[in-house]
Amino acid sequence: MGRFCNREYVLFMAIVNRAAGQSESDPVHLAGSILGPNRHVCAFFRGHDDHYRILLPFIKEGFERGEKAVHIIDPQRRGEHLSRLAAVGIDLAGAQHTQQLELHEWSDVHLQGGVFELDRTRRLMASIRRRSVEQGFPSTRFVTHMEWAVESDTAVDTLLEYEASANLQPLETPVVCAYDLTKFRGDVVVDVMRTHPMIIVGGILQENPFFVPPDAFLRDLKRRAQRTSR
Repeated sequence: MGRFCNREYVLFMAIVNRAAGQSESDPVHLAGSILGPNRHVCAFFRGHDDHYRILLPFIKEGFERGEKAVHIIDPQRRGEHLSRLAAVGIDLAGAQHTQQLELHEWSDVHLQGGVFELDRTRRLMASIRRRSVEQGFPSTRFVTHMEWAVESDTAVDTLLEYEASANLQPLETPVVCAYDLTKFRGDVVVDVMRTHPMIIVGGILQENPFFVPPDAFLRDLKRRAQRTSR
């Protein structure tokens, strides 16, 4: 069989999915639940094994449906990450050839030049979403290792503004922000939690009762910054 080009591959997967009774409206399964319309998820883990135990079924489901996977990862974990994907049967060579798997290290997106810039990162993420649509993928699943904020000494308020502003427009595609609880201070974890409508705690996805709508959160963040500067 000759090689598929990207568009041919996506069309082929769409046919396969329809034949299997799947559709774009099929539920997205994540951490023991079905992900609803709120698709910005904060996932708290303790260590790598916990992380992959919870997220690999979600990741694999997306591959099986012909969706694009965008993973923004710790460069020190690149080899481990690929090994974990391969261990659940994901064809890494095929997925990268067809661009179904788009793997970025922090320096490719959040930390270009070693520094986080909010507006630049927003533009880069938007361009990734546009490219996925142009490539013909029915949907995209994002997973980001969030320890870049610790490694780069990014100001906490800058991180919180970035996370909160992601909720200003509804997200059509799942975005999982993975936080290793061994890397972040407790007060940061509490604030991060308030910027996500959905959370994974203890391996279970749930609606976040502590979520603050973005406009209100950003106002509070601004007032806090003003008090600190006095």
